[in-house]
Parts: sequence; structure tokens; C-alpha cells
Amino acid sequence: MKQNVTKVKSADLELTEKVVAIKRVAKVVKGGRRFSFSAIVVVGNGDGVAGYGLGKANEVTDAITKGIDDAKKNLMKVPVLKGTVPHPQKGKFGGGRVLIKPASAGTGVIAGGAMRAVLESAGVHDVLAKSQGSSNPHNVVKATFDALLKMRDPRMVAEQRGVKLSKVFNG
Repeated sequence: MKQNVTKVKSADLELTEKVVAIKRVAKVVKGGRRFSFSAIVVVGNGDGVAGYGLGKANEVTDAITKGIDDAKKNLMKVPVLKGTVPHPQKGKFGGGRVLIKPASAGTGVIAGGAMRAVLESAGVHDVLAKSQGSSNPHNVVKATFDALLKMRDPRMVAEQRGVKLSKVFNG
């Protein structure tokens, strides 16, 4: 299925950042181990725009800053309908597999760590989500974005079918 990726410029958006994971990585050199840090960060405006980025540096703060800059370069538009997602969708990336389902108002975000950060940044308030494969935060974040980008906006579906928006939902 073709993904409809809509890139967004970060210049005029109020973005919030969430650090999903920070890892200490080691490189073995002649004198011992050299440690550095990698951070995966999710940014979003809480209104259907979100992105993720990876930063690597010798200090934690530098890694987070680089991750935020990378995330701002990779912002994408996500379909949000009445605070939830338009329809159930599966996403996958590497070993990470996720399932995202719409939920009724007042349910809240029922999702695990990395998925929760992505969904909250995108502005989804009511959703049921399950991470089914690998729990590696990198793959879970990318699989969540895969599922969100596969989703079809109801207005676009109505336009493509040439019918009214109410007909899309009621058949």
C-alpha cells in the first residue's frame, strides 16, 4: 500500500519534544572503551504533525539536541479525526510490529512507552495500541510512524470516491 507522506516545515509550528530512549554505546579502541550516547527523540505540535530523529554524540545533552534537530527535519502530517485515528492499522519496521485502533472519547492513550510518545506528540488523545514484535524503541517508533502514514484521511477518501463525508462512515 502506498504511503501518503506529507512533509511539513517546522518554521511556524510550536513543537514539543519527548525523549523516547537514551543508550550508552561503546567503541572498543586500543586504550579501552570509548563511550558515546545515542538518543531517539519525537517532536510534534499535538495537532496532527509529528516527526522523529536520532542523535549521536559524546554527551547526552548534545545527543538529545541533535535528535531534536533531526526530528524537526522529518516532520510528517498524521490524520487525526476527533482526537483518535480514522481506522485500525498495522505498521511494521524491522522486527517492530504495531497495531493501532481508534477508541471512543475518554479512553485515553492506551499504548506502551515508545508508541505513547509518538501518538501523544501527533495529537491523538483516544487510541488503543499494541506493540506486537520487537520492543526495540527505534523499531517501535518507526513502525508506529509506518502505521500512522498508511492511514487514510476520511476527507481524502470521500474526495477520491466522489461521495460525501457522511457516506464514507455510514456506507
